[in-house]
Amino acid sequence: MKVILRKEHEKLGAIGDVVEVKDGYARNYLFPRNVAYPATKGAVAALEEEKKQTLRRHAKELKGNEKLAAELEKVSITLQMKVGEDEKLFGSVTSQMIADSLKEQGFNIDKRIIDLEEPIKALGIYNVNIKLHQTVTGKVKVWVVRE
Repeated sequence: MKVILRKEHEKLGAIGDVVEVKDGYARNYLFPRNVAYPATKGAVAALEEEKKQTLRRHAKELKGNEKLAAELEKVSITLQMKVGEDEKLFGSVTSQMIADSLKEQGFNIDKRIIDLEEPIKALGIYNVNIKLHQTVTGKVKVWVVRE
């Protein structure tokens, strides 16, 4: 059975590809999960419209993420931590702590997109990357100070 992929599938191909699959696989897996359409003329037209809407949505998200990245460049966070000898922290600064501090300043950032290259275990000033989109990365200045 020929189907048109509606979503990108790692084993079958990219959006809009026409692929040949077994009937049962198409009926029982691809169609119920909205991964593919049967390859008909109407489905091709629907897929083209869906591609246009997806491109518009991605462009809008990208523009919003670029604006958010510019706003994050201006933000600095101060985290007060308990310190032991040699200015080393008890524990480390986590992405959850950074996300909570950003939330207090009005930015709703998920902790999973905060990219800590290595755990912060000492006092100082750090630039932390926040991956907002595949191509957009915001930076936040984090000040780790003594409590």
